[in-house]
Amino acid sequence: MAGAAHCSLQAKRLLLDPKFEGYKLSLEPLACYQLGLDAAVAEVQLRDDQYTLDHMRAFGMYNYLHLDSWHQDNVYYVDQFGRVMNLSVTLDTALQKPREVFRLPTDLTACDNRLCASMHFSSSTWVTLSDGTGRLYLIKSGKRGSSASEKWEIVFNEELGSPFIVAHSVSFVKSDAHSLAVLLLRVEKDELDTKGSGFHVTLEWVTIAESKEGDHRYEISKRRVLQGKSVPHYAAIEPSGDGLMIVSHKPFAFMQSENDKLEENDDAKESNEKKDPLYYWQQTEDDVTITVHLPQDIARDDIKIRFSPDNICVTLKDQPPLMEGKLYSSVDHESCTWIIREDKSLEISLIKKNEGCRWTELIVGDTRGEFIMDPSQCSEIAESLMHLTSDVMNPNPEKENPPCNAQELEECDAFLEDGASLCRFDGDTLKVTHIINLGSNQYLFSVVVNPKEMPCFCLRHDVDALLWQPHSDQPENMWEHIATFNALGYVQASKQDKKFMACAPDYSYAALCECLRRVFIYRQPTPLATVLYNRKEGRQVGQVAKQLVATLEANDPILGFQATSERLFVLTTKTLFLIKVNSGN
Repeated sequence: MAGAAHCSLQAKRLLLDPKFEGYKLSLEPLACYQLGLDAAVAEVQLRDDQYTLDHMRAFGMYNYLHLDSWHQDNVYYVDQFGRVMNLSVTLDTALQKPREVFRLPTDLTACDNRLCASMHFSSSTWVTLSDGTGRLYLIKSGKRGSSASEKWEIVFNEELGSPFIVAHSVSFVKSDAHSLAVLLLRVEKDELDTKGSGFHVTLEWVTIAESKEGDHRYEISKRRVLQGKSVPHYAAIEPSGDGLMIVSHKPFAFMQSENDKLEENDDAKESNEKKDPLYYWQQTEDDVTITVHLPQDIARDDIKIRFSPDNICVTLKDQPPLMEGKLYSSVDHESCTWIIREDKSLEISLIKKNEGCRWTELIVGDTRGEFIMDPSQCSEIAESLMHLTSDVMNPNPEKENPPCNAQELEECDAFLEDGASLCRFDGDTLKVTHIINLGSNQYLFSVVVNPKEMPCFCLRHDVDALLWQPHSDQPENMWEHIATFNALGYVQASKQDKKFMACAPDYSYAALCECLRRVFIYRQPTPLATVLYNRKEGRQVGQVAKQLVATLEANDPILGFQATSERLFVLTTKTLFLIKVNSGN
């Protein structure tokens, strides 16, 4: 990850509400409809050899209900007979029974080590489906949600090794050929891991392309495998199929073939041979000085240097530029100079346009130089940081406002994974291009807001929950803050029995469910129809955020949970519940 750009998430202040007062419990009734299922959901219990936390996260907490984001209020699940069942809602008061749209060809009960069946909707007419035995199906579905136009037809069907679940998939056209990229998740035994759990997690990135022979056959064109030591919270392929984004507690890396290893070893040897920096540079508050050692045969007339306010180019003789690129900050290019010193070295002086600005690099992205810090600058920096350090643990216990008191933290503020990171992998180089250290920004859930974009992910920021939309085609704005759920980060931390979280694609509410029965809904603040005053402060309250609680009439555990702009879908072993959250207006 040495060459990766270290980025940060920039929250939009306008989407934050520092004066949010909390949720008010509302007793307004929620319309709840339930449908009995003809056959139970094809739930797969964890086996005795699936005992790790990763097994529980990947398979034990699997969401068996699948929302089709391309067609509103359209959900699917797989029952114990291997039937893919669909419920499409147009009117709550006239609900139809779930209907069969596809039947898996294999007998699911015949495989002892199978996982749960999984699916993902790659586009409005394509579905990727796994039966949990290690077989992948690509299905052309027609326009889903309509019994007249929906007809599932298998166009690709292949055994891909040990059992897996489908984590994500996309459909795209490249070089005039239609392709689908699928991400397969496995938790596999690791014989080399003697000190850890004894397992590792793999993400296999499979690209399946239409045959160029024109016979509409699909075949595998690429298979790449990433390996890590924790189940990713979030893993999604970019819509173009060119990259991959992963949020995980422990890092992932591509597994290399023997040829790749040989090439990397050659590159490492070359880099070791070129240990000496190409140039050295120093800086003061006013200027930057660059020193370059010249070859013996270079004369003054052989040197060409071009200065501009933001760029520099240094050329020797007719060779390619020795140094070229965008400077870290602007310079007064008319005042910049260069000389050849007595020791036959080239010295370049750049005058900073912004005096006092400390440069962290000379040329953006150029790592061939070495910065030499003046001893006086070192002591100056150390002195400026002195007030942040101390030789004793608590030098001033009587201070009115101590910097931090761990006793003030509540139990729900603590969570195990402080080291999560967000990485973007390039599909061609198989290297990390961008990395964000999430630190204490706990991952909460993901949601598809726009099916043509990557799924959004929700992170805890202080007490709030912030929703982020990845934009793979916008390098300058790759992760955009699009919505905030006030205090949800704090609220969800207190729900010890929570199983799933979700939010409406229009951000109107967020919801979470427990393992059994209870569903909590948190609406965004809305204006009041009546006048309400804050008793303590005597001021009028303009809007209120409501919390609603629904209790399901079922004793079976909740297996699936999905949210749309109007309603929540909750799946148990034998029943599908619909909770009307918003009216269609």
